[in-house]
Amino acid sequence: MKVALGGTFDPVHDGHRALFDRAFELGDVTVGLTSDDLAPKTRDEDRYVRSFADRRRDLENELAAFADEYDRDYEIRELEEPTGIATEEQFDVLVVSPETETGGRRVNEIRRERGMDPLDIEVVDHVYAEDGDIISSTRIVSGEIDEHGNLTPDRDGRSRHPDT
Repeated sequence: MKVALGGTFDPVHDGHRALFDRAFELGDVTVGLTSDDLAPKTRDEDRYVRSFADRRRDLENELAAFADEYDRDYEIRELEEPTGIATEEQFDVLVVSPETETGGRRVNEIRRERGMDPLDIEVVDHVYAEDGDIISSTRIVSGEIDEHGNLTPDRDGRSRHPDT
C-alpha cells in the first residue's frame, strides 16, 4: 500500500511520531515536507520555521527509524502547495491529524474531479502533553513543553504544571 502524509514538522514531536507510526503500519510512506515558501502559509500563527534543509535532515532521522522497524520504504518530497503529493494517482491512503482531516477531504474532491479514486483517510488522534493539552510544535517552540509533552520549567525554575 502507498501511504502519503504531509506537514511542516518543525520540530518533530510525539504527535508527529504517532502519524509516522500509523503510516508505516499501513505501507510504504511518502512524506510531503512543506517548502520554505509554503511552511509559513500553513501556520495559524506567526512564528519562525526552520529551513527546509534543517527540517528535512531531522525528518530523515525520524523516518529512517520507523522504516527499519517496519521494514518499509519511504521518501521525502518537497510540498509547494497544501494539497501536494496526495493528489497524485499512486497513493492509496492519506494519514492526517484531526486538524488536517478537512484538507484530506479536499484532496479527495480534487482526486474525484481528476477522475481518480479517493484515498482512504486515516485520522490519527492527538497525543497529549502531561498537562492534558495537545502536543504541538507551537507549544514546544514557545518553551511550554518538550517534544514528548513534558512541561518545561519556567524561568524561575518552577514547574509549569498547574498542580505544583
